[in-house]
Amino acid sequence: MISFRPKLFDTLPGYNRAGFAADLSAGITVGVLALPLAMAFAIASGMSPAAGIWTAIVAGFLVSALGGSRVQIGGPTGAFIPIIYAIVMDYGVANLLIATMMSGVMLLAMGAFKLGSMIRFIPLSVVIGFTNGIAVVIFISQIKDFLGLQIEQLPGEFFAKMQTLAAHLHTIQLPTVLLATASLAVLLGWNRVAARVAWMRRLPGPLAVLIIATAANALFNMPVDTIGSRFGGIPQSLPAFGLPELSLGTLGKLIAPALTIALLGAIESLLSARVADSQIDDRHDPNQELMAQGVANIAAPLFGGFAATGAIARTATNIRTGGRTPVAGMIHAGVLLAVVLALAPLASHIPLATLSAIVVVVSINMGEWHAFAPREL
Repeated sequence: MISFRPKLFDTLPGYNRAGFAADLSAGITVGVLALPLAMAFAIASGMSPAAGIWTAIVAGFLVSALGGSRVQIGGPTGAFIPIIYAIVMDYGVANLLIATMMSGVMLLAMGAFKLGSMIRFIPLSVVIGFTNGIAVVIFISQIKDFLGLQIEQLPGEFFAKMQTLAAHLHTIQLPTVLLATASLAVLLGWNRVAARVAWMRRLPGPLAVLIIATAANALFNMPVDTIGSRFGGIPQSLPAFGLPELSLGTLGKLIAPALTIALLGAIESLLSARVADSQIDDRHDPNQELMAQGVANIAAPLFGGFAATGAIARTATNIRTGGRTPVAGMIHAGVLLAVVLALAPLASHIPLATLSAIVVVVSINMGEWHAFAPREL
């Protein structure tokens, strides 16, 4: 029998002002952290930065409101980058949105038929190998913007991508390289310094480097690509609501991409929820979580968004800053919405080199590189 009971219902009894204050603080922190990540992941996936933000807003709200975890934060993630990029290159953006909605139906069915508990039977070595492979592909995808290479469009296939990058190395832009390297250095050193400086601990590294680089670019008008020069900025308004254009002839071709999105989303979201359980001494409902992920992936494309899942880094930040109920995740979505409606014009000055550096750090951190170290028998 299908059971649909979001974790939110279990946390509302006894909810008080102190709990809301903690959730509010965590939600604001995660919201400002999610902003640069959502834009960076969207651009790396071949989508517009606005698509990433609206994915984080719509899917993030629904994952928290309907999910089976008290602290899970949903949105676009780095693991999806190579998959989404390949689908965009092969089928186009409109078909990506359709494939995302199809994956949402699959996830909803997986949760309804109680398949969530099956995820734990996937061997750890398979998960590690898959994650590390994705990390390498993500890293390679950022070479173009990190070096400022003049390439109109990168191929989706790995070896064709490497060949194209090598053929255009002579177009490297020194100002872009310097800015990307400086951004990378700040990101890598931020947490180490923040451990000794109280006020820095309150400001996430990705947001700090985004503010610094954007301000520098606005003041000195550096010769680097920005969100404004490539995408025309971010609209300061609500996106158009509607179904993507549907062609029955392509539905059959989209089953495999949709299944890929669904399986990766299921694995990543439930792994994230399991990690969160160990940090807050709770137990998530995997089937409810899958159903929430399904609803989120059905709804996000209606607002121009794309695939979303549970985000491990944002979930960990939510826990670390005091979030203990789904209200924190709902607030994080509200913060993103407020930022878009109030500060969207400033996004035109954000350098793509800095967003590239943020994704590079994500790729480095997501890999389980120690797992490849030889062990004594």
